[in-house]
Amino acid sequence: MQRRHFLATAAASATTAVLLPGCDEAPRVLQGGFAGIDMARGHALRDLLKTGTLPEPAVVRRAQVIIAGGGVAGLAAARSLRLAGVDDFALLELEDRAGGNSRGGAVSGIACPLGAHYLPVPGDDAREVQDLLEELGLRQRVSGRWRYDERHLCHSPQERLFFEGEWQDGLLPVHGVPDTTLAQYRRFAEAVDDAAKAARFTMPVMRSLAPGKPLAKAHQALDAVTFAAWLQQQGFDDEHLLWYLDYCCRDDYGTGAAGVSAWAGIHYFASRHGFHAPGEPADESRESVLTWPEGNGWITQRLAAPLASGGQLRTATSVLRITEGRHGVEVDAYNHATDSVERWQAPRCIVALPVMIAARVVRNPPAFLTGAAQRLSWAPWLVANIHIDGPLADRPGAAPAWDNVLYADPTPGGLGYVDAGHQRLDTRATLAGPTVLTYYQALGGASSVPDARQQLAQQPWQHWADAVLEALSVPHPDLRRRATRVEITRYGHAMAVPTPGLLTYLSQIGLQRLPDKRKQLSKAEQTPWIPTPATARLAFAHSDWSGYSVFEEAFTRGHGAGLAVAG
Repeated sequence: MQRRHFLATAAASATTAVLLPGCDEAPRVLQGGFAGIDMARGHALRDLLKTGTLPEPAVVRRAQVIIAGGGVAGLAAARSLRLAGVDDFALLELEDRAGGNSRGGAVSGIACPLGAHYLPVPGDDAREVQDLLEELGLRQRVSGRWRYDERHLCHSPQERLFFEGEWQDGLLPVHGVPDTTLAQYRRFAEAVDDAAKAARFTMPVMRSLAPGKPLAKAHQALDAVTFAAWLQQQGFDDEHLLWYLDYCCRDDYGTGAAGVSAWAGIHYFASRHGFHAPGEPADESRESVLTWPEGNGWITQRLAAPLASGGQLRTATSVLRITEGRHGVEVDAYNHATDSVERWQAPRCIVALPVMIAARVVRNPPAFLTGAAQRLSWAPWLVANIHIDGPLADRPGAAPAWDNVLYADPTPGGLGYVDAGHQRLDTRATLAGPTVLTYYQALGGASSVPDARQQLAQQPWQHWADAVLEALSVPHPDLRRRATRVEITRYGHAMAVPTPGLLTYLSQIGLQRLPDKRKQLSKAEQTPWIPTPATARLAFAHSDWSGYSVFEEAFTRGHGAGLAVAG
């Protein structure tokens, strides 16, 4: 892994230092700064679009297909085009590296995630993701059964919780909780099972939809209220259960139970591994996750590599305008390397941009696009990568794990940290060497940081680093002596939030705007039906169209858009 370049602006690119007090040692100089996405570049694009006047193109280029956006959906669309034999395309990406919020980076030479850090072992509904993992050598059929490469499955111990002054195995509070708490755990597990029996929950969500039929009534009812309100209606009031469910919502959706629909709260469990109360048997194979030191950047790097070598990937290129005409599409884009505007012409375009960006750059946008942009909201997010020079002192209880969470984390929206060294095969290096701790902070929701996006843009990196170090110093009192560098990655609009009513609204869009070439979409027996919002020449692909941001949603929608265009 190469070290991630710092942002081009002076405030972001400068490497600064802070003196941190040690317990019995002289203060150490903590290096740090902002890394990851170029927030200034994105804001400059936003401000330029607001003027309504764009520069004239200096050059005109042509391709068979243009892909706008190089996140997981855009990379998946490029892969499906290549599999269909279409190589004459260009993928335009704002950042210097493709991958969206699944990019990876490195701090002091140690690989670490800059965003999404794991992928649950996909079920059969995510057939496209299964095929990708087989292509990457992560799964293969052995003696008639599918087997995943154990080197890439999360090593044990997988997760632990800092609760009541000590570490416990797992993330559900169990040590010392009353019998009434355990009873509510069991009752919630039954509620998840009952919901799954009433209507199908799938990952990706589009597999819950039947062609030409509306959303199931059971799903519509859950989608109509917040998860917090539904829990109250059902009599779930135990503080430990409510904390855990709120944590799960913030982890997957960027905001708590009061901000997401009851459908989203149930879907978190019912679409994957269910909810298991302490002492109940669980299917460990379904709860397994794939992870790497650089998180899901391991996957996106492999999706982007053939595009870079083939010349189809155009990074540092901001899409300014997409114009759909009778005979083709024109895409104007600003090339940051040449400081000029390029015009791309193609018969078709895949718009793999966040919906709010797509609504700004598509000229005369279709009603379903502007409607979705008005209904969707996005959660801000922060990722802090902390390089430490050796193992940390630990509180009593469970051994260090990959995922380490603090009960009632004092940092607003804090989700705990993962250890980039956990997947090392050399246990000696894991136990004695330096590593990077990746701490996540979901800044959306009423209980989080006020004016979070403005704070992300204005506060210095030291503001965020100090808050994270303060919180983690409770379970790790020597963290400030061990930390050598902190790099902060900011996402002003990290992920769509599945608010009440959103699933019902988006499912209607998917049913109304099927691609014109639906027969080609479904003619391959291995390709299930994929609803793709589309016009005559534009196919839209992004996890936003599912109402929330996870790898399976983004990849499947990108794959489907590629099939629609190539068909």
